[in-house]
Amino acid sequence: MDPVEALRELGGVAPFHELIALTTRAKVTGALADGRILKPRHDRYCLADASLIHRAVAATGGTASHLSAAQEFGWKLKHDPVRPCITLPRSARKPAGPYELHWADLSERERRRNVTSRTRTVIDCARAYDHDVALCVADSALREGIVDRDDLLLAAARSPRTGRAKAVRVAAEASHLRANPFETCLYVIARSVQGLDVVPQGEVPGVGFVDLLDRALGMVIEAESLEHHWTKAGLQRDVDRYTKAARLGLVVLRFTWTDVMFQPDDVAAAIAEVVRWRTVQAVGRHGLAA
Repeated sequence: MDPVEALRELGGVAPFHELIALTTRAKVTGALADGRILKPRHDRYCLADASLIHRAVAATGGTASHLSAAQEFGWKLKHDPVRPCITLPRSARKPAGPYELHWADLSERERRRNVTSRTRTVIDCARAYDHDVALCVADSALREGIVDRDDLLLAAARSPRTGRAKAVRVAAEASHLRANPFETCLYVIARSVQGLDVVPQGEVPGVGFVDLLDRALGMVIEAESLEHHWTKAGLQRDVDRYTKAARLGLVVLRFTWTDVMFQPDDVAAAIAEVVRWRTVQAVGRHGLAA
């Protein structure tokens, strides 16, 4: 796989061991030489677009915020910002240029460092973007370990009225257990299906941890990546794992990154169909037991 495509699948930023699992060392070296990807620090690779924010901050005199701030922190995102995201003081004039602009009161520390705080960045994204985009940011923030869920819940409750409900929802659902935006977006799709109640990284005896689990319906939903399944050993692990799940009476649904990112309605429809017949089965078993 091309390193740019690999980084996009990995959330826009990745350490070497994650990147090399989807591509080759020679391709990474070539992409670095071409400037298509960057290595801003040791064991950290990102898309070249990430450097645009520094020029935008210098040109506008503003502060990197929203998805651009999340990029600065090295968080994994559903997608890169289309334009550099800049927050300006409320009194500032609108600068010319292709920017995503916001106006707010900024702290001295934020102005000095040219980037909004971590907690503020999560809440800003929650108030401004779709739920799946914002939850990817929140999950990444929690995985980093500097802010915790209580920080987000408090900040969401104190946020401006416009967008507050969205912020509270994101803070309430945020979890460090989801490994990447792929799993987060699959979770958001699954949560939209009526009658389904999934938890991330649910443990199944004899099988291990699965991406999403509904215990009541006996459903496992997996976000499948080439990273773990392109070798003979990986194939054997898959066969063993899902055979054990079937022997326990579980139904396993598996979706690719392309499915989740570009065909979410189809993914939701597939999950909903299985939920319907698993619910019928559950009712039938209950009736027989009675």
